[in-house]
Amino acid sequence: MIGLTAQNLVASIKRREISATELTQRALKRIEASDPVLNAFTDVTTERALREAAAVDRKLAAGDDPGPLAGVPYAVKNLFDIQGLPTLAGSKINRGYPPARRDATLIQRLQAAGAVLLGGLNMGEYAYDFTGENSHYGPTRNPHDPRYMAGGSSGGCGAAVAAAQVALALGSDTNGSIRVPSSFCGLFGLKPTYGRLSRAGAFPFCTSLDHLGPFARSAYDLALAYDAMQGSDPLDPACTTPPPQPVFPQLGTGLKDLRIAVANDYFAHGGTPQAYAAVAQVASALRATHVVSLPEAARARAAAFVVTNCEGAHLHLDRLRQRAADFDPDVRDRLLAGALMPANWYLQAQRFRHWYHREVLKVFEQVDVVLAPATPCSAPEIGQKQLVIEGVTVMLRPNIGIYTQPLSFIGLPIVAAPIQEAGGLPIAVQVIAAPWREDRVLRVAAELENQGVAASPAVLRDF
Repeated sequence: MIGLTAQNLVASIKRREISATELTQRALKRIEASDPVLNAFTDVTTERALREAAAVDRKLAAGDDPGPLAGVPYAVKNLFDIQGLPTLAGSKINRGYPPARRDATLIQRLQAAGAVLLGGLNMGEYAYDFTGENSHYGPTRNPHDPRYMAGGSSGGCGAAVAAAQVALALGSDTNGSIRVPSSFCGLFGLKPTYGRLSRAGAFPFCTSLDHLGPFARSAYDLALAYDAMQGSDPLDPACTTPPPQPVFPQLGTGLKDLRIAVANDYFAHGGTPQAYAAVAQVASALRATHVVSLPEAARARAAAFVVTNCEGAHLHLDRLRQRAADFDPDVRDRLLAGALMPANWYLQAQRFRHWYHREVLKVFEQVDVVLAPATPCSAPEIGQKQLVIEGVTVMLRPNIGIYTQPLSFIGLPIVAAPIQEAGGLPIAVQVIAAPWREDRVLRVAAELENQGVAASPAVLRDF
């Protein structure tokens, strides 16, 4: 039962084929059995989960509607505030902080929709990571093959959903931290428009670029979760969104009104044949023959590095001064580099960001959706430091985000759609639209799922 999608789980609970409490107990047993290998969870909220599940069952017994996500088990990246737990953000330092006094806004909204929280998930320290290898809590392992990375920084999210420990997870994406684990673990992941979903109650990394969003094994599940979390929030100054527009009812309506193109130039280099083949497969299924170029994408990626390093360094400056030895050395060194950058570099990067945003919007006057690779390769092995791309050996960690960084840099809505290669590890394709058009990227992802091109079956084997 835990291997079903959230949509099917809700239907089973509302038909009384299984109770929310029984489903929660099964999910907790699944975590207990599989997490010693996968290392997806840092905290399991057993008592809270059983309370929330019992509340769903009581509503059903009373004839009340428990919500669109009734009884669905989910977990969150441990940078989300969970009442009663310290907000780790993947760090050793934060473990000693006082417990959160209230849940993050998105947790509150999912609870109101009937979902059941099972705990906090492992992540790269302070979200500055693409691999899912945490030096304090250990690496999260890929359910498709535990020798391989789950991706980062939301690696626990990717592993937990792919392994059917939970049906949904919430992660964050600054430079690709939802899309990279989605690609490596074979999941649907949504990075919404910047400012679309509230970040209140989530430990920040880079305020200019931080997004929060869901992981799921179905595009339909992404839409259910997204619809439940929509809405402005005065606690997040960036979250002043247009009125909520439910997306779920629009799925399965076809794509005849959408102009779909493939990104070339920058997005046709720097990857492996597997990454390009996945895009070609999706383009063929959607009959997308038009090609577009996103201007200065390479420079956008460079500017994203500058903004990320500078804002991250500023956020952590006191911790770097007082407890430098308690950081992951790789994270610490990148933040120290950011602290040494001249202010004019940061200002120029932000000026370029505004120009780049305007230029990319011109592309979306001609097309509605753009396709691009999500990662340059499928999941590397844990501990791997280098990657060979087109005959050139490059450092692995900074190059995993080659295709994601130029897009999150300007806050576009993107779904990572998983493509399963026979006999190999999965990889994803980015489905990209203009700001506030989550409906378009989710419709395309749902069409790919309906056609069987994009799929994310649960990994149900014993670990």
